[in-house]
Amino acid sequence: MVNNNGWWGEGEIKFFIDGDGHFPTICGTGTEDYFCGAYNFDPYVAHSGQGQQSRYQEFTTPYAGLPQVIRPDGVYKSQQRFGMYRWHIPDPVRFRSDLRLTIQALGWLSGTKEAKYLPLQDDIASVAFWYQTLPTAPFPELPGPDYLEIG
Repeated sequence: MVNNNGWWGEGEIKFFIDGDGHFPTICGTGTEDYFCGAYNFDPYVAHSGQGQQSRYQEFTTPYAGLPQVIRPDGVYKSQQRFGMYRWHIPDPVRFRSDLRLTIQALGWLSGTKEAKYLPLQDDIASVAFWYQTLPTAPFPELPGPDYLEIG
């Protein structure tokens, strides 16, 4: 859920593996690149925009995709919503003791003479699956809905 009307896909993807400190083992170049949809998920931008109207383009592949783009109705100009997936089947992320993945919410500041990054407060949700030997120690309690609300 993007909480801004501008571009949102510049954030780095970082995989902190097995005790990584400040620097991750894996660091990606941007949200759009991680989900295999470079050039703003827009095939017209990728091909120089020759005579075509620019827009987000849904796509699906076996391992990554953008199958859902919910466009605003124009009445209240609400932000667009996106559903994306990335399965690490051909490129598994292996770890022994701990894994932390972060996605930086970063876009562009519009209306300026030169391009500037804009830190965002987007609502990004994820799902992860892993193999684990049981029994295990209890997991920490998840935060409540009041903590997760964005004002």
